Amino acid sequence: MDAESFVKNNVTWLGHASFRINGSKATVYIDPWKLKSAEPADVVCITHSHYDHLSEEDVAKIRKDSTVIIGPEDCRSDFGKAFRDITPGRSVSVGDVTVEAVAAYNTDKNFHPKANNWVGYVVTVDGVRIYHTGDTDVIPEMTGVEADVALVPVGGTYTMTVTQAAEAVEKIGPKVAVPMHCGDIVGTLKDRETFQSLSKVPVVILDPKE
Repeated sequence: MDAESFVKNNVTWLGHASFRINGSKATVYIDPWKLKSAEPADVVCITHSHYDHLSEEDVAKIRKDSTVIIGPEDCRSDFGKAFRDITPGRSVSVGDVTVEAVAAYNTDKNFHPKANNWVGYVVTVDGVRIYHTGDTDVIPEMTGVEADVALVPVGGTYTMTVTQAAEAVEKIGPKVAVPMHCGDIVGTLKDRETFQSLSKVPVVILDPKE
């Protein structure tokens, strides 16, 4: 399955920075927040400890006994033995899913300091590499990321603007890009179309499903 088809059939935008990826053998969530349904998770990836990314309440809705929760050390919370800490440059494998951590930080503001070791993720599901950048600006580390799909913030204020996001996907070079982190807290859903008009990479616009 090509990257665009995979996104349209297997990736669900749950609003803000929250996604569900349904693979043939595993279901992966990234930053689950404000969930309205509770499809069980095999893997939950948390990018950083801000409340709209680390939500214990939402993780509890989708957690089962075998769920593995991955995140920076300050996201350990009360997850117990289910939690596996990760830092930029490290990876974790859970069954057929591989999770690689990439640095995520601000370069011209202080909401997400590099020193916090917060992350984005390259999640490989069914051979497709999905890069969720986390809350970040355009950073040098993006150049070394190999991804078929890039999920990028476009709402500005705390992360990249639409213009910067277009620069980021050109640096990353994925087969397709998906805008996120807009329409809730910051940005508007119209930012998706603005990003699409600026991006030199093909863009799939997903509507929040839940």
